[in-house]
Amino acid sequence: MPNTEDTSHQAISSYFIGPGAENLDHFKTNIENILTEVKNARDAYFPESPKFIPDEIRTSAEFVRLTTNFGNAVRKAAQLMGKHSVPFWSPRYEAHMAADCTMVSLLGYFMTMLYNPNNVAIEASPFSTAAEILVGEQLCEMLGYNNNHGIPDLPTGWGHITCDGSVANLESIWVARNLKFYPLSLFLAIQEGELHFVADSFEVETCSGERKRFTKLSTWELLNLQSDTILNIPQMLNDRWGVSPTFIEKALEKYNIQSIGKAALEERFNIRKPIQYMLSNTRHYSWPKGGAISGIGSDNFIGIKVDNEARVDLTDLVAKLEQSLESQQAVYAVVAIIGSTEEGAVDRLSEILRIRRQFQRKGLSFLVHADAAWGGYFASMLPRKIMTQAAKADPFEGVETTGDGFVPDLSLKADTQEDLLALKCADSITIDPHKAGYIPYPAGSLVYRDERMRYLVTWTVPYIGRGSLTNIGIYGVEGSKPGAAAMSTWLSNQCIGLGENGYGALLKEASFTSTRFAAHWAAMTTHKDSFICVPLNRLPAEISGGDVEAQKKFIREEILSKSNAEIVASDPQKHTMTLLRALGSDLNINAFAINWRYPDGTINDDIEEANYFMLRVVKRLSINSPSEKPTDIEFYLTSTEFKHEEYGACAEVFMDRLGIDVSTQNLMVLRNVVMSAFPTEHDFIGKLIKRFRKVVEEEVEVCRARNAVGPAENSFIMQGADEIFLVYQPCFQEAKRRRQLILRVRLAPNDLDKYLKAKGSSETVILKTANATSLETLLNAVKTNMPAIFKGKLFSSAGKPLGQIKVSIAQIIKNRSLSSKNRDKKYPETYMPFYLYGTATQRHISHMLLKSPNIELSAGNVKLDLDTDIETSELSRGAILCFTDVHEAPMQPFSVKNGRLPRGFFFRSGQKFNVKVWRDLKKAENSGPGLLPDTFKGMGPELASGTIELRDDVYVDSEGINKDPFDKSSGDEVQEEWRELFQEIRDQLV
Repeated sequence: MPNTEDTSHQAISSYFIGPGAENLDHFKTNIENILTEVKNARDAYFPESPKFIPDEIRTSAEFVRLTTNFGNAVRKAAQLMGKHSVPFWSPRYEAHMAADCTMVSLLGYFMTMLYNPNNVAIEASPFSTAAEILVGEQLCEMLGYNNNHGIPDLPTGWGHITCDGSVANLESIWVARNLKFYPLSLFLAIQEGELHFVADSFEVETCSGERKRFTKLSTWELLNLQSDTILNIPQMLNDRWGVSPTFIEKALEKYNIQSIGKAALEERFNIRKPIQYMLSNTRHYSWPKGGAISGIGSDNFIGIKVDNEARVDLTDLVAKLEQSLESQQAVYAVVAIIGSTEEGAVDRLSEILRIRRQFQRKGLSFLVHADAAWGGYFASMLPRKIMTQAAKADPFEGVETTGDGFVPDLSLKADTQEDLLALKCADSITIDPHKAGYIPYPAGSLVYRDERMRYLVTWTVPYIGRGSLTNIGIYGVEGSKPGAAAMSTWLSNQCIGLGENGYGALLKEASFTSTRFAAHWAAMTTHKDSFICVPLNRLPAEISGGDVEAQKKFIREEILSKSNAEIVASDPQKHTMTLLRALGSDLNINAFAINWRYPDGTINDDIEEANYFMLRVVKRLSINSPSEKPTDIEFYLTSTEFKHEEYGACAEVFMDRLGIDVSTQNLMVLRNVVMSAFPTEHDFIGKLIKRFRKVVEEEVEVCRARNAVGPAENSFIMQGADEIFLVYQPCFQEAKRRRQLILRVRLAPNDLDKYLKAKGSSETVILKTANATSLETLLNAVKTNMPAIFKGKLFSSAGKPLGQIKVSIAQIIKNRSLSSKNRDKKYPETYMPFYLYGTATQRHISHMLLKSPNIELSAGNVKLDLDTDIETSELSRGAILCFTDVHEAPMQPFSVKNGRLPRGFFFRSGQKFNVKVWRDLKKAENSGPGLLPDTFKGMGPELASGTIELRDDVYVDSEGINKDPFDKSSGDEVQEEWRELFQEIRDQLV
């Protein structure tokens, strides 16, 4: 039963329509109030105006027909929207950063949308522009920025609404770029322009604290002036010489980066090393995108390694900053991610600020931007008395802390509390109300510690004083934007409150729910389970070297099996709560991975098979095509990918903890994002986990079957007439068929006649084993000189039956494993390799499968024109033939579907290619990566060169080798299904 004494939860329960629409009556009442006021507003505007839509029209047949049709269509559209929309409002939805929006935010958006104000200019949006200004002040206060112009030596903050965090990040890049080049433009305006009269006596303080004449500053010193120094320059010029902002703007006009571009200033000051951004490898994609748009270049967004918790590695950051200092390569900004979108990791912003102070003393200065698109609203969890305490350099000055942080009972780690408090010292912050603010899309935001920074992205000088607040749209990237977003955000912030008792309480409950989920991911499996579950964030015992299994046992007994009230009642020393706080990510995203066990308990060690396992699980717990019914899914999760080039050692440690052989392949990771405050009641999490376990255990059986060895139906392509060769049709997706195999076989005379007759009626003959057959048994028989005989059925390439024969295996020419650990990291870049085999009179080729995905290409009885004859012994053991003028890497992956080749496909009858032939130095059974070098060098003795011509016996297949036999889904009919759905709406208009 819910705790009816908990007034905080009672308040939170009033914020939302509710998972079961429990509060819809209140929502309806407010909608009616809004519509009443819409009517009142329209009636009150010059009521003496005539009725433009009189009753005679409203009762006319055409009017009635159309309004009826519209109503029917709207009703049907609403029905389909409810049926086919993902249920973000439900606690069962734990996937993306999406949840039920607050009622007041929806009402604010709805009421404003009816008036459709455009917040690009005040004349189009007088009320919603004021709302946007107030939103900026609300967010500044929540994040610790100063809103009071009367505090000396402390800048005043400013913020505004953007359509999303990506645009806010782009604007911050724009500002950082312009700020870095502003001193260069000013230098030229003083040295050779209209500000020449200040050249002899205008002084500023350098980054390291030295007082110098501005015109004596080196380019390096100009590029490293502190932001406060740069923004103070207009005021300094005004104080000393009475120079107005308008004059400065005019004086800078022909030197401003906004006008002449970055390249011109770089040329004038001989800047040869590109100025860089530095941020974690886990950065959002909007950062390199912003680099491309701003002209900085995505390559100059330098990735910093991440630690095992996916936070920025401070050691690597310091090393790269030292390198920049030593080589005098300037840095625009260092970005701290306050809640990565994949793992909820909070970079050590407090430490990054300390690092900046250290480097400024050495002469290197840069902005610090906090990408808190996800994590910004979590600052509301901190007590207002410490968050609003003015901070100039050190956010912790005068703030008492303990080992558990500033607030011991807060469901945030101590480090996370510190870094949220440090937001007040960041130069700018991206924060998305439409994420943890529970506001409808689109509502991002960018907030500046110093309001003067916004002038850097207009064509005006960093203004003295506050300046105009009317046309707020001039300061951002966008032009037109909905005033509804600003009103929605302001109303929700105002009604709920941005402190500990408002949004702070809401996010506290969501965070606590997240830790309850984290406890399950950390301790849900034992060695007796058919799978293992490993969270990204390690248990305290793992970090300290303690007894991990004992800690998991404690979690199972003292947390998983108990309600919230039971935990609190049985935890007088708060040991359990301390452990709970340490579980999971820094915020409320849990990243975890699962891996399956073989029936004997052995853990799968293949990363590709672990990824496949997780892919199948997440497909069943998410929507994968528009035609699926969202209401059929009981529990929603999502996934991400840890790319090795981004996560490095973090990914490798994670693989090792999963029992996977460490690899440079990307690792799939599951995620649950917790935004609902409700799942901890009624043991709801336990029910969701039970569903998760059921799905996982079912998929374990699929993976076991996929990786089981033993009898199977096997297929071969048949080649040759004087000697018969079988080319095995492999499949990357099944262990039983995960091999490249070429055999020489014998047929009895009558069976040979059947085959030759079949070959005469079909371009390609396929042989399928008549019964489930174990290849291993057959191949082992060959190796021990025992008979290796099986019955097979002949088919045309189109699937037509052509008879049955008996086959005896005479020789294994190639038998190589295609498991992931035996494949190469990349496709051949300068050639395309084939196996060459056959007899003196008939030669055949089959494409070497070195990487997945791939394509099966084979050709029988090819015509070779070589400068040297290939000895029969080389053909018997199988040589390597390369198309020297076909580069495989650019062609992969091939798109051959349902056996249909693209027009002009290169591998077809009648085509001729230049080739070279080498001896294969590997034995027939050799497997593993590196079967071929990157170039022709090191392949072994070259046997011949010349040309090859393909004849009629050509076989191509890109589906069979890659097709997953366990995946029955098909997206071919999706588009048509959706057309039918929308036709249901159109039908209402007839």
